[in-house]
Amino acid sequence: MATSPAPAATGRDLSLGALAITVVLWASAFVGIRAITDTFDPGPMALGRLLVGAVALTVLVRPWRFSLPRGRTLGLVVVYGVVWFGAYNVVLNAGETYLDAGTAALVVNVGPILIALFAGWLLKEGFPKPLLAGMAVAFAGVALIAVSTRSGDGVETASAAGVLLCLAAAVLYAIGALTQKPTLATVSPGMSVWMACSIGAVVCLPYGPDLVSELGDAGTTDVLWLVYLGVFPTAIGFTTWAYAMKRLSAGQVASTTYLVPVVATGISWVLLGEVPAALAFAGGALCLVGVGITRWRPRRTVPTPA
Repeated sequence: MATSPAPAATGRDLSLGALAITVVLWASAFVGIRAITDTFDPGPMALGRLLVGAVALTVLVRPWRFSLPRGRTLGLVVVYGVVWFGAYNVVLNAGETYLDAGTAALVVNVGPILIALFAGWLLKEGFPKPLLAGMAVAFAGVALIAVSTRSGDGVETASAAGVLLCLAAAVLYAIGALTQKPTLATVSPGMSVWMACSIGAVVCLPYGPDLVSELGDAGTTDVLWLVYLGVFPTAIGFTTWAYAMKRLSAGQVASTTYLVPVVATGISWVLLGEVPAALAFAGGALCLVGVGITRWRPRRTVPTPA
């Protein structure tokens, strides 16, 4: 049986396109979760999403073609499978029972700051000036959007419980991303996500009876949202994230997800009727500028021959 092949580093780099897909799909996940919080409790929702994601990834990745990693690499996969795919999803779902989709996305996007800082320290990626400057600008945009956010219908966006839960989700997100990064040196992105998603589903199996009960009471739209969360933000979104993470630094990839709250706010506006305030648009523009700065690289001057 073949080992998990690493994509050729010399091939065409589609990291930017992969990150764009990730941003849109992850943003839509905040809206999807919010749309079905009245139907599914946090644990059963996470289990349903992960089961659908694992099935979709089995079809897309065909994991039987590869051998499982061993030793330290397998241990790291287990860690981010439990932390990021299992615990993160449950905690995020719980947070969105108190917060609207846009606000939840804003709070969780403290995660990229933690990822970039810890990656500079633990993964020896350093702290290049464009990365730090771009993060500061993008975070200012996030803060501006947070100031502009208003309470939704029946949901107090300033709920202390919701904010704390989403902050906990941000920490889990950062731990998961940093743990995943080293494994991508030897494990393909698709295989990496399939293993983690399967591990997360196993962790959430105790919620199985509740999921069965809630599916029996759920409407067609709610079930379709659950399937969507499993196939698109989970199976596809995490795979495109892993593809980019394999080729770029953790700090670069994480900083790009500052765009998630911007996109989430727009989708939430259209689908859930949560109209953003004027300051949200200015904050979104700052996020775009910040991400652009993180990706800026000065041109190297070529010495003129004497």
